[in-house]
Amino acid sequence: MGFALTDMQVESSAFERHGRIPSKHTGEGEDTSPPLAWSNPPEGTKSFAVICHDPDAPLCKPGSYGFVHWVLYNVPASVTSLPEGVGEKFTLGQTDFNKAAYGGPMPPEGHGPHHYFFWVLALDRELELEPGLTMTELLEQVEPHVIGMNRLVGMYERE
Repeated sequence: MGFALTDMQVESSAFERHGRIPSKHTGEGEDTSPPLAWSNPPEGTKSFAVICHDPDAPLCKPGSYGFVHWVLYNVPASVTSLPEGVGEKFTLGQTDFNKAAYGGPMPPEGHGPHHYFFWVLALDRELELEPGLTMTELLEQVEPHVIGMNRLVGMYERE
């Protein structure tokens, strides 16, 4: 299938689509991951992966998708939501903060609003991937198994 949007829907009770991400879920607040829920995964889904990145980040590496804030995977197909501050219940990958944990929005002061893409990928297999994969490493592993995906975009700007 490759990477293309499908009918799967992603939402959060913490913020609206293209709405402001609450401070609680940012580096200026408690830095806890927001609650996420998804519906209408494709038939045959066996697991999920979740990624959050900021394509507006000024310090992006060439060829990257932006600054990576969260990499979470090995989420069973029976799971269709993540509670706030999900922590280490599933496998964590490496972020651009050089840690295996959620790292909330923290754009440079005066840089304007940034977009934060919370992606949910539906996979046709349970891959049991090792902890600590970067977003690029995860995408290389899962790309042949992606059967559905969609995202929720939130905004944040430091004042």
